[in-house]
Amino acid sequence: MTTYITERIAIDPDICNGKPIIRGMRITVQTVLEFLFAGTTRDELLYQYPALENEDIDACFEFTIEMMNRNYFIKDIKHVA
Repeated sequence: MTTYITERIAIDPDICNGKPIIRGMRITVQTVLEFLFAGTTRDELLYQYPALENEDIDACFEFTIEMMNRNYFIKDIKHVA
């Protein structure tokens, strides 16, 4: 079952191992951000992924910013030998 986090970002345990995806497609938020971080321009990315829309890229940034607004805790895991 697909759960939409925003209008464009969804999580579906049956698609891409449950990673956040764009509009139910097999394009992950991580993939989009990695391409952009590596220097791919928006235009190049939209050309490589014709189903992707400019607003999808914006949604990836918005999603990432929202994730950074959350509190995270690091658990100490004890290893049993």
